[in-house]
Parts: sequence; structure tokens; C-alpha cells
Amino acid sequence: MHDDEDASQLPAFHIVLLHPEIPNNTGNIGRTAVATGCRLHVIHPIGFDMDEKARRRAGLDYWHLVDCREHASWEAFLATERPARLWLMTTKSGRSIWDAPLRRGDYLLFGRETKGVDAETHRWVDETYGADHRLTLPMVPIPEARSLNLATAAAIAVYEGLRQLRSAGTLPWQASNGRDSPEA
Repeated sequence: MHDDEDASQLPAFHIVLLHPEIPNNTGNIGRTAVATGCRLHVIHPIGFDMDEKARRRAGLDYWHLVDCREHASWEAFLATERPARLWLMTTKSGRSIWDAPLRRGDYLLFGRETKGVDAETHRWVDETYGADHRLTLPMVPIPEARSLNLATAAAIAVYEGLRQLRSAGTLPWQASNGRDSPEA
């Protein structure tokens, strides 16, 4: 959170994509951000165009609703955002997201689809926040199931965070939208 930012205006979470490569994943994560009151951060370089023409071609007719900030580089992101709390989602961690105390306004960092984040970013997270800020999504121990799709992983992490916010009474919006009511 920035010093000049009103806590009541914080997004539920900041979803941070470091060098995403696949436009459909970023589009799906954008839709998740809209549906959950999150802000999406896209850190360049990326593997696709995000201009208006490319978004129309990809059928992202809801993109105008996405609270998205693009950053020219990792360094530019850090200088602009100055995240007080950041969690790196990675397969290279023994700590489950279930064991992390997520809070409103936290930054959830995801790496590129093919390589995750580099060793330098892992070290930076360890040095800045501690190794306990590297989290994994629990999976059955089958080596061939090495990771989840980026958009799936982002949605799981966000909804685990929302579950925690709801349990703490700090969810920034009403959890039911009427479509899942018993009468429906």
C-alpha cells in the first residue's frame, strides 16, 4: 500500500504477472481480477501485444473493466508499487498457501508460464520478505503433474486469499452475488 492510498480503497489483492507469455492466460487472469476486486499488474517484457487491436482480436470485451497496470520492468514495478507484503507463488517451496496469512492488499507474484521466476527473483523475495513468502499450491505427489496452468494457479491463490479475508471479516465486498443463492 502506498502512503497516500486510502486502506478502504485497496484492491482485495494485487495479482502480479512477471513476464507472462500466453495472452489467453493473462486474459483469464484479468477476468478473475474483475470478478474478485483485484488489481492486475503486468510486468514487461511479455510474449504478446496488449494494445487495443490485440485485445479485440482475443475477444477481451471486458478488458475496460480490468484494473490493470503495466510496468516496463521488474525494477519499474518495484519503484512504483513498493509492495509492503508480497508472496511468490512457486513450485520451489515447501510452504503451502494454506499456511500463509494473506491480507487485503497483498501482492501475489506469478512467473512466466514456461519458467516461473528466475533465481534472482527468488533470492530477492527471500532477502526482502523471508523464505516463508514463497508459497506453493498443494498437489498430489506425481512428478509428471509438475505445475498448474498460470490462470488456474492465480484463481486458486486469489480465492484462498478471499476465503481468508472472509474468515477475518475483512472481505471488501459481499460474498454472494445472488446467482448462487439456494432459491436460484
